[in-house]
Amino acid sequence: MPKRYHKFKLLLDENLPSRRRLPSLNGRYDVKHIRDDFRQGGVGDQQVYDLAVKEKRILVTYNVKHFKPLSGTKQDQGIIGLPPNVPREKLDSKLVAFLIRTAPTTLRGHYVSLAVEQD
Repeated sequence: MPKRYHKFKLLLDENLPSRRRLPSLNGRYDVKHIRDDFRQGGVGDQQVYDLAVKEKRILVTYNVKHFKPLSGTKQDQGIIGLPPNVPREKLDSKLVAFLIRTAPTTLRGHYVSLAVEQD
């Protein structure tokens, strides 16, 4: 039996490109951007994390150092940490590929580093 499709809810941190610049991810999942959709650019890391928890969204960020310790401190949906300086197209495809292979409960309360190799 084929794996059932799950439409993850994601929150992109301020330092990530707009969801419209990640067409595969945006077309397949419920993606919101902290600055563009919630008009909360420049807020602190704790406020971004709290919004992700409140909205029941997986937080996607480059800011690994500040968000990793917050993971699991509340009933969060998870945090995906990304390496810096990855081309937008590569980021888009790798995030989609990762989420397709991920069960809905796998990320809850956890931090996951998504290593994106440069081809």
